[in-house]
Amino acid sequence: MQHTIKVIAGGFVLLALCLVVGRLMGEAGQFAVVARAALVFVPLWLVGAGINMWVGVSKAGYSVKEEAPIFLAVFLIPAVVALLVWRRYSRG
Repeated sequence: MQHTIKVIAGGFVLLALCLVVGRLMGEAGQFAVVARAALVFVPLWLVGAGINMWVGVSKAGYSVKEEAPIFLAVFLIPAVVALLVWRRYSRG
């Protein structure tokens, strides 16, 4: 459980990094770049969560059936926050 929380926290760090880079790339007051950065995060995080699942199955000895719910939680929690950020900033 502690590892799962650390991985989810890592997802939020990656989201923050994507948002900061998006903000730096855009002009002042241009929210579309921040919204796009939130969308860029989602596939990046899908890969990251998938790597975490692969490690759990191949190295830690868990079955795919055991890892699947953890993968969903690890992926969905930061991804839903990213989609909420996207929704907020895509409206301008």
